[in-house]
Amino acid sequence: MFNLNSTFAALADPTRRAILTRLALGEATVMELAEPFAMTQPAVSRHIKVLEEAGLIERRHEGTRRPSRLAKPGLDAIDQWLEMLRTALTKNYDRLDQVLADMTPNTPDDTGGKIR
Repeated sequence: MFNLNSTFAALADPTRRAILTRLALGEATVMELAEPFAMTQPAVSRHIKVLEEAGLIERRHEGTRRPSRLAKPGLDAIDQWLEMLRTALTKNYDRLDQVLADMTPNTPDDTGGKIR
């Protein structure tokens, strides 16, 4: 079970979102992820740690390297939450459509020639 609060807190930072965008292209090491940023490698490592703790990325060992990649379970948890909101929104619009359909204007035939 994912903690959506920590997930969305991690996503609130633009650097972390940029790291996730980079990882959408494929695995990358900390050094590769740090290249576009004007910050130290330890600072990027802290961002990676936050993303990992939020379940958004995974790291594996490859010799002395620890490449990161997107974590499907964390992204699926976000999708499930957003899908719940989409479903609720669709139901609300469906109810509104029904209310509007039930509010058909009176025609002259309904009122004996007078429009209300």
